[in-house]
Amino acid sequence: MHLMIDLETMGTRPDAPIMSIGAVAFDGTGVHRLFYRTVSLQSSVESGATIDPQTVEWWLSQSDDARAALVADISEPLPRCLADFSAFVTELVTEFDVSGVWGNGASFDNTILAESYKRLGMEPPWPFWKDRCYRTIKSLYPDVELRRDGTHHNALDDAKTQAHHLIQISAAHGAFL
Repeated sequence: MHLMIDLETMGTRPDAPIMSIGAVAFDGTGVHRLFYRTVSLQSSVESGATIDPQTVEWWLSQSDDARAALVADISEPLPRCLADFSAFVTELVTEFDVSGVWGNGASFDNTILAESYKRLGMEPPWPFWKDRCYRTIKSLYPDVELRRDGTHHNALDDAKTQAHHLIQISAAHGAFL
């Protein structure tokens, strides 16, 4: 079993404020479990995260659906979202051997999420040596078409899209999942 993480943030550095966390558990046969939380921006900033004005401007140019998902009626404090995510990962690890924790960029999703845990004095629920970079694999195999599911820049929809694409790449190039 693998885990694909996607974050929506208000920055691109390790101290970026998290706005939403999407994740899916998957293997070579498909996506099996889903996780999604919308995070209170105020709680992210109160944790020590730093808003990047260029990222805010970028968000203003995104689709109405993507922006609306960031300000859902039910956003929760960052500590609660991280605790919920830890419980999700712990349940997976208890039931399956989690081989890899994937993010879209070696220095983005996994790094920002791990740094958020550390700022709050919490341990990330996966060991650093399980970090994997979906963006690297995607660039190595451009022959496998990426087909988007749902709303682009919705954390859960992007995590599902990325997992499905990685499954297709694996099937086409040696079944490495």
